[in-house]
Amino acid sequence: MSKKKIGALLALALLACSLEAQERLANDKMAVSIDRNGRLTELRNLGTGTDYAGSGALWRLYFDTPEQQEVQVSGELQVQQVERRGEAIVISCSGMRADSRIEGPLNFSLILTITLEEDKVRFASTLENHEPHTIIRELQCPLVGDLALPEGHRLLTTFGGGQLIDDVKKHIAAEGIKSPYMTPAQYYRQKPLEYPRGAVAANCFALVGEKEGLYFGSHDTCFVNTGHGLRVYPSAAGVFDRLECGFYKYPNIVCGQSWQCDANVIAPYSGTWTETSRLYRRWVDAAWWDRRCPPRWVQEMKSWQRVIFKHQYGEYFFRYKDLPGRILDVEKSVDSDAVLLFGWWNSGMDNSNPDYVSDASQGGDAALKEAIARYQEAGGRAALYFNGKLIDRKSGFYRSGAANGLVFTGNDGTESIENYKFSSFGSFLEKYNYRNFVVADTRDPAWQKLMLSWVDKAAALGASSIFYDQMGSVENNAVNWDVSGEFPIPDLAPLTAKAGILKKCRDKVRATSPEMAMGAEHITDLLCMYVDYTHGDGLLSMIDWFRYTFPELIISDRCIRDDTDIERRVNLTVLKGLRNDIEIFRCRGLIDETPHYQAYLAQVNALKDRFSDLLLMGRFSYKDFFTSKNDNVEARSFVNGNSLAIVLTSEEDRAQKTRLEVPGYKFSTYGTIGKATVSRDGKKVKLGKHGLAVLVFEKEV
Repeated sequence: MSKKKIGALLALALLACSLEAQERLANDKMAVSIDRNGRLTELRNLGTGTDYAGSGALWRLYFDTPEQQEVQVSGELQVQQVERRGEAIVISCSGMRADSRIEGPLNFSLILTITLEEDKVRFASTLENHEPHTIIRELQCPLVGDLALPEGHRLLTTFGGGQLIDDVKKHIAAEGIKSPYMTPAQYYRQKPLEYPRGAVAANCFALVGEKEGLYFGSHDTCFVNTGHGLRVYPSAAGVFDRLECGFYKYPNIVCGQSWQCDANVIAPYSGTWTETSRLYRRWVDAAWWDRRCPPRWVQEMKSWQRVIFKHQYGEYFFRYKDLPGRILDVEKSVDSDAVLLFGWWNSGMDNSNPDYVSDASQGGDAALKEAIARYQEAGGRAALYFNGKLIDRKSGFYRSGAANGLVFTGNDGTESIENYKFSSFGSFLEKYNYRNFVVADTRDPAWQKLMLSWVDKAAALGASSIFYDQMGSVENNAVNWDVSGEFPIPDLAPLTAKAGILKKCRDKVRATSPEMAMGAEHITDLLCMYVDYTHGDGLLSMIDWFRYTFPELIISDRCIRDDTDIERRVNLTVLKGLRNDIEIFRCRGLIDETPHYQAYLAQVNALKDRFSDLLLMGRFSYKDFFTSKNDNVEARSFVNGNSLAIVLTSEEDRAQKTRLEVPGYKFSTYGTIGKATVSRDGKKVKLGKHGLAVLVFEKEV
């Protein structure tokens, strides 16, 4: 036999051995394979043939000792047992060794169980710590290391409700050195992203192509803080191009404790990014969704004014008498529906929280109640502001000692401090003399009692709604530490704490009056469920993701505060189904001080009124039910029963034409603003820059 044939036979034998030296799970949609060293060797979409696996380790963990922090234990450096148990692949590891700094085996153990469901791969972890004087802080698992990223795939995050990022590796590499040398950036670069902190609205992310993608979901009903692991490692010196994606959980288990998690899933899917919404929403509906239908007036609400009566440094912008006066008159000029009343108490905005006492110099409760009544008799709806978490250190509540034991503490046992740096006409106030707050633990019965009492106060003053500021998300610094043991341990479930009190407040609002509403600031999936409307986080490029996933939620825009770039920004609110938050000069003025915005919003609100059953009451459906032939024209759909609206706008300098195909629907009517024309059959639309068109179709029976 020739050497060439012998070599070929040896290669085939080696290939057969390598195939035998792994375990594989497969169904009709996907396949996953693990080799004998516990590496992910296959993560394949069987419909398209795309394999995302890069033969990287599935996990790593970090632990602390009294002397050292974040000691790394890498999965690829451990001895692991891989076996098939029925319809599962089980990876076991014990007697671990740290990558460096600590000698000898560690009495840690990890069992990782991989199962295949209809449309996703589930990774369940059991972690035990039997090593004295250690705490396992973090488990990064599952990881898809050296991920084989197909050309054209982009990163979809849920930051601010949605964010779509091109050139994934370059973006992560740049994000990883925004704060230079605060991280070991010579080893890897990481995009900081963690649910539910920092405006991350849902516990998932994805790599999305035009016809397929890879979904990462932490379907965790404990709602604990979860890192969305996005790293790039170097393939050569200074070349950070080896992508790793996964989830980071934080067990914080000391010697003698164990921890389990079966929440993390990965799904190679076929279709557009909307499949990621469906994957997440199916879990939401099955596991925890419980939302009441908002009052009708909230559903029909087009926009609200947001005003500060008195600011934190003592300046009055408005007085109670202005509510049924100038505020109401300006509101009518744009056909707005409501007002959010900030800084209505005696000491003003961001002062004396939670001592909300009406301003005696203006007539106290009686004057405020009368102003609200006169305003609402004219058709408006008033929402009264309360802050759900901040306690002013100069407030009577704090100085009386009532805050003792119910505020967040840091990892050294001292109170956590937040501050707000609004300025007046000078610079000293903003730089030095700002307000300082401690943060209330919303699980505390005394604090919950206080928050519930505000519902009674709002109702007694005749308000149509109560508004809880800073209660729709978890801020980056919102961590409460227990320092009673050998190691300080943070509470990493602040989301469930906020959800618990919001549910109680919602139930009390409902019992008070079926027409009374409740709102909160910022969007996070669980917290949005408990309120009737949410003051949102801006016009990020892909808030479409959150709107498509949770189309029933009522969310506002943010940050249109002056008279610039009006048509583009307001058109986007119509396109994406957002209510308009009118916050002129950060709530210090009214929209008549920005006359261009005033005139344009009046036109838009008239259009919303005309098509309210779809633009306000309909379900945001992104690009379902139609196709548009020109990508330079932005188009979205809304559906309600048998009716369909398509909203179109363009930011292009040159006029744009598009042709619509709406199978199964017959054209009915349309409305336009600016440079926009529609053909008689509704199939052709021409738009100049910032032109806006709404086309209505009826389902053919």
